[in-house]
Amino acid sequence: MKVFLTGAAGFVGYHVAAQLLSQGHEVIGFDSLNAYYSVQLKQDRLAQLVGQDGFVFHKGDLSRREDVETALAAHPGITHIVHLAAQAGVRYSLADPCAYVTSNMMGHVVLLEAARHLPDLRHIVYASSSSVYGLNETMPFRESDAVDRPGSFYAVTKRAGELTAHAYAHLYGLKQTGLRFFTAYGPWGRPDMAYYKFARAITAGEALTLYEGEGLARDFTYIDDIVSGVLAALDNEPEKGVSRLFNLGSDSPTAVSRLVALLEQELGQKAVIEAKRRPRSDVEATWSSHEEMTRLTGWRPVVTLEEGVKRFVAWFTSYETTSHF
Repeated sequence: MKVFLTGAAGFVGYHVAAQLLSQGHEVIGFDSLNAYYSVQLKQDRLAQLVGQDGFVFHKGDLSRREDVETALAAHPGITHIVHLAAQAGVRYSLADPCAYVTSNMMGHVVLLEAARHLPDLRHIVYASSSSVYGLNETMPFRESDAVDRPGSFYAVTKRAGELTAHAYAHLYGLKQTGLRFFTAYGPWGRPDMAYYKFARAITAGEALTLYEGEGLARDFTYIDDIVSGVLAALDNEPEKGVSRLFNLGSDSPTAVSRLVALLEQELGQKAVIEAKRRPRSDVEATWSSHEEMTRLTGWRPVVTLEEGVKRFVAWFTSYETTSHF
């Protein structure tokens, strides 16, 4: 495969790129390296990829047609696209919603406009989010559920991406698969995510914020399981003109307080907890059904939260003592 990978310096993008390269595929990475969170962390991820056989990197803005078209034109013969670039973060969408329109909506349209002219393109796999389930109360969340009650503007833009994919499949025959990620975590993760912020707070002896409510839970999914799901989807093309959606989650919701306890155990320090009311933009719980993904590809998550937290903390303690971001 010759893969155009957007968001190559991001958490999931870095891991997907590394796995594709290890399997002998070519990867053309594309990323804007924006400053939503540490640019140094993104550069450190890229440093693990640059120099590997088969990897090329282009810095560019996905919402700018000339940036995308220039990168694609430089690499004829692209067979697959993995679209992971996005403005991330649920709560930040309250502060700067326009950034989400630019990255998640305009960026998606620009990419698909360019993609439909690629003669060798076989399949597009793109990242959606569990956030699209919004205020739904029936669990576990299934792909057949209605998703018309978003709980955040971030969710609005990710759902818009799904609808955009459907339209381009119908109009131009693009084969597309959207994956609704459920709380990905692990080494090289995003420092704006709760598990990373909790680890930093515990290590520093500072108070961490834990939202009130016994029902606060997340379907934490370890990064290796996310990556294996992305690649399993990539290898299973739909028919021409089909746009489909799958959940990618552990099917095992865990109380956030349990995550804190595991971090305490692995870090060897007690957390100082400050309880606060949950923001309206944050849903109380997520829980994925991955039956459809398993039926199509045989994919199943295999890394438990206990093992995943252990692996994350081992990386975290090493990286945080040597990095300067």
